[in-house]
Amino acid sequence: MVKEECKALLDALSKVTACYRHMVLTIGGTSDSQNLREELKKTRQKAQELAVANRNKLTAVLKDKTVSKQDKAEFERLWVIFSTCMEILEIDMRRALELGQEFPLNVPKKHLIQTGMSGGTSGVAARAMSVQNMKYEAEHNIDVVDLKDLENEINQVGEMMYEMEMKVNVPQWTVEAKQDPGAELKSTISVGASSIGMISVEENKSFCDISKVLAGIIFSAVLIIAIVLAVCVVKLS
Repeated sequence: MVKEECKALLDALSKVTACYRHMVLTIGGTSDSQNLREELKKTRQKAQELAVANRNKLTAVLKDKTVSKQDKAEFERLWVIFSTCMEILEIDMRRALELGQEFPLNVPKKHLIQTGMSGGTSGVAARAMSVQNMKYEAEHNIDVVDLKDLENEINQVGEMMYEMEMKVNVPQWTVEAKQDPGAELKSTISVGASSIGMISVEENKSFCDISKVLAGIIFSAVLIIAIVLAVCVVKLS
């Protein structure tokens, strides 16, 4: 039960962190606006709430001496994933601070970044917050006020990561992955194509056999032509 709760919290944190990174990349671009700055604020605060919940759950379990060795290995793996999410969140928060300082909304003459991204980000923010529609309540100077809050929150995240290392010592190199890199992507594709998997394998095998036969025929034909040309050259000489 505890393991499933930890996995659910970690999955939610991963999704919110990914949504936050997607929105950070639009700061200073054609999608930048007051709504985006508010979406960024709400999304990172949601990520921090999930981070605290993850930390409390995993810390309590990893300090529990009654946990079996197998379960502890699994919780250590989740802890490493959690630590990685926190590092990514901190990096993106610092990037958001730098871009926000470079591209304030109250300077209309400031040139925008040509990121190639267009359109609104409300859908991404709604997915991160698990709501159907975003509600915007921020004031017009959110970009100035929020940058100060963002600096404080970056320091808080850094302190949280330091406390995590002090409370639970799980070296990343001691934790073994349960799947190969990109396995989750391959499994997603394989689920959609499972009904035709065996057929495609057989087709690939037959295609390879036909290709080998054709290659042999072409090689033989080229060899015969070369022999004929050599004989002709000898006779003409």
